[in-house]
Amino acid sequence: MNRLPVIVRQHIAGFRILLVFTVICGFVYPLVMLGVAQVAFHNKANGSLVSYNGHVVGSGLLCQEFVDAKGNPLPQYFQPRPSDAVVSGDKTDYGCDPLFSSASNLGPTNPVEIKDIQTEQQQIAAFDHVPVSQIPPDAVTASGSGLDPDISPANAYIQVDRVAAARHLPVAEVRNLVTQNITGRTLGFLGEPTVNVLTLNIKLDELSDKSG
Repeated sequence: MNRLPVIVRQHIAGFRILLVFTVICGFVYPLVMLGVAQVAFHNKANGSLVSYNGHVVGSGLLCQEFVDAKGNPLPQYFQPRPSDAVVSGDKTDYGCDPLFSSASNLGPTNPVEIKDIQTEQQQIAAFDHVPVSQIPPDAVTASGSGLDPDISPANAYIQVDRVAAARHLPVAEVRNLVTQNITGRTLGFLGEPTVNVLTLNIKLDELSDKSG
């Protein structure tokens, strides 16, 4: 080996290092992390899947549309924030499509964005029977990913009367359900309080089943 030119020996040494780090970083480390994740964070590592009545109904990390076959929001369910995660031009894709995470990329002063917000406000005001002044920002704007599974407590509360009426439930019970499902700030100071729409709607179905 020592008889080989220096440049050749350097290349051989470099190749050995490449092989060692390929094994460590490309195989050993990922397998160790996979094992740790499966043992310590099994649910999150597998997509935070949510089950109801023995069936997987969605993921706690992704929004889900609660609409009829024509894309109209179902009044008996809490609705997520608007979503731009759709297949372009596909009129049967109403949002929250995990294969097409996206945002509109329109700024707050963009005329198209302003018009869209005003349209959303009018639709929500008519659907939830609330004045426009009570509609929170997240009810009329999409998240950056278009897949945000959470809404603000204010957004959930303006939907309470509509959901209660559609399900023939006491307003107080539905409001208490929202309150019970508010997730506080991370570590007490990061982010804002949120409500997971899928989890809330599952709890709502359970409440309806008990009342029925």
